Amino acid sequence: MPENSRRRRPEARPEEILDAALSVFSEQGFAAARVEDIARAAGLSKGAIYLYFPSKEAMLNGLVERSAGHLAKTAEAMVASGAPRDAETGLRNLLRMLFTSMADPAISAAPRLVFAEAGRFPVIADFYRRQVLEIARGAMRALLEAGVGANVFRPVDADAFMRAVAGPAFAHMALTTTFTLPPDTLTDPADMADALADILLHGLKPRAPAS
Repeated sequence: MPENSRRRRPEARPEEILDAALSVFSEQGFAAARVEDIARAAGLSKGAIYLYFPSKEAMLNGLVERSAGHLAKTAEAMVASGAPRDAETGLRNLLRMLFTSMADPAISAAPRLVFAEAGRFPVIADFYRRQVLEIARGAMRALLEAGVGANVFRPVDADAFMRAVAGPAFAHMALTTTFTLPPDTLTDPADMADALADILLHGLKPRAPAS
């Protein structure tokens, strides 16, 4: 075992292993990555890796929990605290948080890995659905219900609302990172979020001129 690994605090090792796993998964792909490669990148023995994570799937799950999973729980908390008072502001703040967070490669990397590998590894897709999508779905439903209850939003299908709110964040991530198609003008994630919030709230039809 490398000398520096013995000096590390044990509580720091799971994060170091996840950082190494993210690097190896991103470079090699999940299927091709080996635990030996992750151990080497983390400066640990293969046996030391298994003390914290029993498999590659567990490491990817850990990456999901600390990035997209944390993001979903943050969205849930934001909606619970803000939407009952002001659903429109809650929607705008939620979009700003989503776009700003997904612009961070440390957060977007795990979702991009899941999207790339989920078709071949259904267990990974199922974990992401339970730990991220279902939590986000509940938060979006609560936001919509708060807005309808306050007569700020009109009643619409909750799942369509979720896709209309969350979909642009994932599309923006894919266009910017995978397809290298960043926006021409709205380069600040918060500005993009504000523009999309305006479209969601007011639609595309021309507004009547102020009297």
